[in-house]
Amino acid sequence: MADQSLPQTRTPEKAVNDGVSETALPKEGLSRRRLLGTAGATGLVLGAAGGAVGYAARPAEATPLTSLGAEEVMFHGKHQPGILQGLQARGHLIAFDLAAGAGRKGAAALLRRWSQTARRLMAGEAMASDDTDVARDAGPSSLTITFGFGHSFFARTGLEKQRPIALDPLPAFSSDRLDKARSNGDLWVQIGADDALVAFHALRAIQKDASGAAKVRWQMNGFNRSPGATARPMTARNLMGQIDGTRNPKPTESDFDRRIFVPSSGDPAWMANGSYAVVRRIRMLLDDWEQLTVNAQEQVIGRRKADGAPLTGGSETTPMDLEKTDAKGDLVVPLNAHARITRPDQNGGAAMLRRPWSFHDGIDTDGVPDAGLLFVCWQADPLRGFVPVQRKLDRGDALSRYIRHESSGLFAVPGGAAEGEYVGQGLLEG
Repeated sequence: MADQSLPQTRTPEKAVNDGVSETALPKEGLSRRRLLGTAGATGLVLGAAGGAVGYAARPAEATPLTSLGAEEVMFHGKHQPGILQGLQARGHLIAFDLAAGAGRKGAAALLRRWSQTARRLMAGEAMASDDTDVARDAGPSSLTITFGFGHSFFARTGLEKQRPIALDPLPAFSSDRLDKARSNGDLWVQIGADDALVAFHALRAIQKDASGAAKVRWQMNGFNRSPGATARPMTARNLMGQIDGTRNPKPTESDFDRRIFVPSSGDPAWMANGSYAVVRRIRMLLDDWEQLTVNAQEQVIGRRKADGAPLTGGSETTPMDLEKTDAKGDLVVPLNAHARITRPDQNGGAAMLRRPWSFHDGIDTDGVPDAGLLFVCWQADPLRGFVPVQRKLDRGDALSRYIRHESSGLFAVPGGAAEGEYVGQGLLEG
């Protein structure tokens, strides 16, 4: 849980604010977004900072799309969706293993189906056939669907020579308590949306498309704060109550692309403009954590709980003074504080773009919450991003007493598909 996460602001590649698809209408009829009409002031309207709420004075009719439902992310582009967008309210992470005998041909057919479905659903349209109608009343709701390949995918498809070196298995860490049944996988899909039914609809569509070609290996469900729930856009909080993600790299930084995406001239060529996703299910030992005083929690993290500011003073974005001492001569930010250890300047510049989800899967057999963080981080090379930071955390992070890594996966996520192409086409047809 590095001190790097996306602030919960909306940064779609392209937003449609009139509720009308810019693409040609599908043969089967109007899209849901066109049918429902324009997003306007007659329904529930959330202000840009989430502070203004208004209701229509007239009796309720077929509710127009709100600004939340109308927001659309484009499927086609330089990078796959679900990486650069802001945190969404609801998410599903799901891994598949290819069916026996599916091979390269079967994998290509599956990725072609998945890409077609993702494009339609992200545009607010129904599936091409057998749509469940779960999301028929909603707009796109910032839906994103992202696809990746695991280490084992390449052997199953006869493409071992195309497997990137960066996809070599992650080393073992002392904090690992990994469940192999909930780790890795041939294929990985990330689904995110600002509406729970829209996200579930996409999940079922992806599962149905995989029938006969791949079976589910594991699935995890997550959530974040809904856009507009706070008086102003702000960095998200995790289930420990901490502001989580102040130092996430920003696309405006000059070296952002170099750290997060494989260059267009990268090796292998099919990974151009892609990225690598490390996925970890991190259990938070909330009963133990919540017994600490707020002051003790702040010493573990190195930041104030109320506003995320460093213990050395200032606001959330004030640089942390790592050398500052108190009246006793002790460091104000302890040496083992999580925020100190995870700083890029304390890890040879290692940086990763964190885009996590919280999870709560009920109460386990010991009567404690099965809750925590679905950690997803993006980087151009995990050996220079995730691995050095996690190794340093292993050597003495104060937070390690209160978390447990229970599953892990590493996936190669190729660049975005161009119009008329599907994700991974350069690999599977190259």
